[in-house]
Amino acid sequence: MEWPLQDICGSQIARLACERGIEMLYSSMALSYPTLIPGLRSPFDQVQGIVYFGRMLDKIRLAAAGKLPEAWQVTRGVASKRNFDSRCCRFLYIDYAALEAETLKGDSDEELLAWAFARGRQPSEDEIEVWNGFMTKYGWRDAGTRRLNERLAEIGLPPGTVQTMFEFIDLDERRMEPRTL
Repeated sequence: MEWPLQDICGSQIARLACERGIEMLYSSMALSYPTLIPGLRSPFDQVQGIVYFGRMLDKIRLAAAGKLPEAWQVTRGVASKRNFDSRCCRFLYIDYAALEAETLKGDSDEELLAWAFARGRQPSEDEIEVWNGFMTKYGWRDAGTRRLNERLAEIGLPPGTVQTMFEFIDLDERRMEPRTL
């Protein structure tokens, strides 16, 4: 169900969701906006040319240190085939639990990616280009658009504020500002 924010609060951006007072309607992961988690990098950041992998490692490390919010536990791992951790593990043909155990041994991002290549597969440059294109554009006119718009509504912003889930993550984590419509 879409909620016309203008009807609720009376302005185009709904006075930033009535000064962020509207309940977050769609997600069990409802957190206050912005979501600021020190040590969690942008999904756009690359490890040896591959987007998102480093962010997944950050989530593993932060969870182990007790610094990842409890509500974020559902976004880790492969419980959902559609979450980005699951997609990344399938892309590399690796087991998330094994990657988590290896990550907690303290290896660098580059060493962990080499481990993933050795235990799963090493994608070609073309496959990495397709992966990066898919991931960085997810939510733009595809199956992720509805969820992107739900996430925007959760923080009181209208559809079109950002175009992709990676942009939403960076918006939510204050690495970018909302576009003016």
